[in-house]
Amino acid sequence: MATNDRAFNYDLDYRTLNLREQPELYRVGKGEMGVLLVRPYKDEILPYWRFKTPEIARESSEKIYQLFLDYKQNGDFIGMDMARKFLQMGYTRSRRYANHKTGQKYDGAVPDDKKGQSGAHGREQLPREEDPIKAESARIFYGKYLEAREDEDYKKLKKEWQLKYG
Repeated sequence: MATNDRAFNYDLDYRTLNLREQPELYRVGKGEMGVLLVRPYKDEILPYWRFKTPEIARESSEKIYQLFLDYKQNGDFIGMDMARKFLQMGYTRSRRYANHKTGQKYDGAVPDDKKGQSGAHGREQLPREEDPIKAESARIFYGKYLEAREDEDYKKLKKEWQLKYG
């Protein structure tokens, strides 16, 4: 996969790579790119990522936001960015389940030649069935995601990171 300087690099061997030890290899990418790959951060944050009920979502989002603050205190931009990505993913996944009970947005399997690409690829979107419980979970995660995304130190460090590493 060809990548530009700002894209998340999916060509690295994330199973063996520790980006705390080799931070220069990290790329922010867009949105949630790489959220389930980047170690050791994935391993530190994923155990707390839950959204089944608003109570679980509140506890999860507060814990992940606290990790964001801990990474911030340690000057660890990658950790901050990964915590922000998990908060964003908490919002997007909760929202998906709020809209679609099964979590599936589209009908049918992804054709082999379209796997790994985003979008429906010609499949029909399933009807929405609003689930107010998951919608509340999404709202909770979204609030914490905005706190992280709009944190002045985070924005400053992100800009510096992108200037330094691309």
